[in-house]
Amino acid sequence: MTDLSTPTRKPERYIDDRARLDELLNEVPVGVLATVVDGLPWTVPLLIARDGDRVLLHGSTGAGALRHLRAGAPVTLTVMSMDGLVVAESAFDSSANYRSAVLRGTPVELTGEDARAGLDRLTERLLPGRTREVRSSTRRELAATTCLALPIEQGAWLFKARTGGTDPATDPAVWSGVLPLRVVAGMPEPTPGVTAPVPPSVQAVLDAHPATPVSAPPR
Repeated sequence: MTDLSTPTRKPERYIDDRARLDELLNEVPVGVLATVVDGLPWTVPLLIARDGDRVLLHGSTGAGALRHLRAGAPVTLTVMSMDGLVVAESAFDSSANYRSAVLRGTPVELTGEDARAGLDRLTERLLPGRTREVRSSTRRELAATTCLALPIEQGAWLFKARTGGTDPATDPAVWSGVLPLRVVAGMPEPTPGVTAPVPPSVQAVLDAHPATPVSAPPR
């Protein structure tokens, strides 16, 4: 099996840095899981959480593809952050600044207290402190949920990134440059009838992704 850390094209974008990989996995809460089921390709986007040297995944026990994974099917997990649009003088030369990772391996099903702890970790990844604000999951809820852990192993992951701008301008009458992109949190929308204030877990997400007004550049 090919070592994923071996560059095949544009080697300058391949970064063999586990810290950069962890940073991306900590920042991006969604990944795309891919495998083969009954000879056909299968992919699904799902919430993820890095937990040390593994990535936690979860889904319904009734999902047929997840039963396939529980039986030991190999997978790939793709994660990407779109950091900016690189606007060049031509459409051909335009690009994007990004960070991406592909991990390959065989997920391991978590059971018992390990599964409960894994699901709590997923919740804390999305809403820091939320598990202390709500009741614990019931046995029925835990029984209806599959929690899997994908190991992060050397040689089984690939991290790539593009940064920077365009080539030097040759036509000052044509705008070129970089349009940065970022994730922001909007105003919380409470469920009708709720009188409780915004909890610390939601406030933590607001603080991490502030919707700071951005002034328009001169035309």
